[in-house]
Amino acid sequence: MSLRNRVTWLAAICVAGAVALVSVAAFVTVHDSLYRELDESLLQRAEDAARGPLVQTPDLQQVPVAFYAAADFKISVVFADGAVIGPYRENRPPLSYQELAVARGQLVRSLRTDEGTNSRVVAVPAGNDAALVMSTSLESTQQTLAQLSLVLVVMGGAGILLAAAAGTAVARAGLRPVQRLTAATERVALTGDLRPIPVTGDDELARLTTSFNRMLEALAESQERQRRLVADAGHELRTPLTSLRTNLELLVASSRPDAPKLSDEDREEMLADVQAQINELSALVGDLVELAREDAPQEVHQPLDLIDVVERALARARRRASGVEFVPRLQPWEMMGDATALERAVVNLLDNAAKWSPEGGTVRVEVRPEPDGKTAVLEVADSGPGIAPADRPYVFERFYRSSDARTLPGSGLGLAIVKQVAERHGGTAWVGDAPEGGALLRMHLPGKPPEK
Repeated sequence: MSLRNRVTWLAAICVAGAVALVSVAAFVTVHDSLYRELDESLLQRAEDAARGPLVQTPDLQQVPVAFYAAADFKISVVFADGAVIGPYRENRPPLSYQELAVARGQLVRSLRTDEGTNSRVVAVPAGNDAALVMSTSLESTQQTLAQLSLVLVVMGGAGILLAAAAGTAVARAGLRPVQRLTAATERVALTGDLRPIPVTGDDELARLTTSFNRMLEALAESQERQRRLVADAGHELRTPLTSLRTNLELLVASSRPDAPKLSDEDREEMLADVQAQINELSALVGDLVELAREDAPQEVHQPLDLIDVVERALARARRRASGVEFVPRLQPWEMMGDATALERAVVNLLDNAAKWSPEGGTVRVEVRPEPDGKTAVLEVADSGPGIAPADRPYVFERFYRSSDARTLPGSGLGLAIVKQVAERHGGTAWVGDAPEGGALLRMHLPGKPPEK
């Protein structure tokens, strides 16, 4: 069953339940009220007749029986011995043991419904060993109740139909944004078209549509990042692969019998180029894998000491750049994070600083807490030429390399990994000028100083 039909049926069932409860309550109230008024009127007439002198004669000839008959009342007097005086038998009220009990003084009065004659019967004392019995037909009362029942049923049915129609209209109007949202999701699934959906109103469905549009925007942005990553990776891979293929083709061609031979010096140089290109490709593939891993959503939940991470990264960097001196100034800092990812980011910062520092240069590595006590600064400063102000907004972008860096080894992904690691840990990355004259790169990471 569709949602619209469920809304329609729900509205109809709710209204039907409410109408049924109101109708039953109204019918019971009117029923009790009519019967109570009938009983009170019948009892009052019987007591008035019993107190008067008209019933004292044995044959009730002084009682205005015709008056009561005209008012649809039947009257008679019953005695303790069972004798009855009054009009002819067909005009007498029905008698039972309750009326005899009243005549014998066993009951103060009696009030009952006689099913045989469909009448209400009352008996009140009328002197010693006698009771006045009066009855009236229930037909008019029952007709009134039957008419009321018919009105309640007709009006209730009309209300239910009206509620069903209103439910259908409300469901159709209310679910129209849902239908548009469904059509949009089907369009995205079939065509990959990520155009946003028009939003009207400010209700829950409008907010749902707005959230869906934001999801489409995020998906489009993710696709665009993937497209750029693939395009940039292809561009970066093309150069070393072309050079590697050219060198291998020359080496293969020189090994043919009829081809001119390469000198040992040229062969060694080409083999060195091949090895360097393979290393460059390996580094590029590793950076791409790391970048893809950092793009995936991960939970950071491992407690760690940032000093341990930096020291391991320093050990790796010293092995790679033996001609550069690394000067650490490390203050303890505890945080929740991914030790492997942080170490890779610190290694990238150190490698970048070592690459730009001259032979015998110094790289300062510092970890210190911020004044707020909630954030630490990991700072790496080199003694190189620094980063031009025009290049600073782009140094953390993937595959970005300044004009000065194009002649140096690297893929342009190291600092992009640094930025992603910082942001995944709730921090930021920053670039500026170092007091030593070179570039200054910072990672701001949340955490706390160790407890003393």
